[in-house]
Amino acid sequence: MFANRILSGMRPTGSLHLGHYHGVIKNWVELQSSHDCYFMVADWHALTTNYDDVAIIEKSIWDMVIDWLAAGVDPEKATVFIQSKVPQHAELHLALSMVTPLSWLERVPTYKDQIEKLSTKDLGTYGFLGYPLLQAADILVYKAGLVPVGEDQVPHIELTREVARRFNNLFGREPNFDELAQAAAKKIGKLGKQFMQQRTAYLQDGNAEALQAAREILAASQNLGVADRERLAGWLENKGKTILPEPEAKLTAASRMPGLDGQKMSKSYGNTITMRESPELVSKKVKAMPTDPARVRRTDAGNPEKCPVWQLHQVYSDNDTREWVKKGCTSAGIGCLECKQPVIDGVLREQQPMFERAEQYLTHPDRVKEIVFEGCRRAEKVAKETMGDVRAAMGLGF
Repeated sequence: MFANRILSGMRPTGSLHLGHYHGVIKNWVELQSSHDCYFMVADWHALTTNYDDVAIIEKSIWDMVIDWLAAGVDPEKATVFIQSKVPQHAELHLALSMVTPLSWLERVPTYKDQIEKLSTKDLGTYGFLGYPLLQAADILVYKAGLVPVGEDQVPHIELTREVARRFNNLFGREPNFDELAQAAAKKIGKLGKQFMQQRTAYLQDGNAEALQAAREILAASQNLGVADRERLAGWLENKGKTILPEPEAKLTAASRMPGLDGQKMSKSYGNTITMRESPELVSKKVKAMPTDPARVRRTDAGNPEKCPVWQLHQVYSDNDTREWVKKGCTSAGIGCLECKQPVIDGVLREQQPMFERAEQYLTHPDRVKEIVFEGCRRAEKVAKETMGDVRAAMGLGF
């Protein structure tokens, strides 16, 4: 497992809005400086619910990548790629489908929830039922150690862990596995003896501290190849070779970006401001926002807590401005249009760097394709290595 490697992605189903930026992309920009990041355009996933309307997908792919780059995703630090251009995603998905019980997919909480929410669509397809398994393949094909998710997505990571565990138990036990693992332990040098002692303490007594100590020895060992490291990781817990490591969920703070009507910003609610919305439209949309219904006339006092604009002040205004709004609204000292202007100014300030970064890609679209092409090449190189291990383990390595 690559403990510092992160896999995350988004579906290309339309223009990205400020909810995407605050909820996901800002976090990516921070992570890319400290982690080995793979950011994926999940076009196969877009087809699980939009298979009957594919026209939007291709255009959205390039618009979305430009939005990522405009927001600060750096192709020199992170790998940006398109899922369907790395065929190993589909290949691993197929391999995992051979050994994953159907009941595991049917119990994923979001499956029935999405069936109900999208009742107007025909989602009685394997593609929709199997999308959590495709998501597992996305993660496992890079042996990613961490996957940034909100709490609602944790069951998907747990399914990924279960799938990896089952695969390793089925295919990770080589005929001479114990001998190979013991030989690998000797390569650690002086720490090899300690590793074996800690392993014995864990297996005989269930000593969790011994297990952690052995893992730390393994992580610190610099002279082990990938195969030996994976053998020892499995042997440590009396399992087979760890072919597909189990990832961990990296919980991200819930960021509920309010929309123009006070609900969560979402395309389905029609309450969004896109990441590269024109200043004129930003101004027009914010000025048209509903306010506290008690303020019928300019002289009527209001309550900020009952006004959707106040929620945007929590995102875009500093303490002094929020205090000015609160005092002015409750005393009728300011009008609603005056209250909205700092929000407009805040959104435009946030967007300005995005427009500046986007311009170089809009005027040179080939540069975007070069970034994605290089990202796909780097991603496929890693994915091929994983699939080599998977095919060999399943008897398909000839």
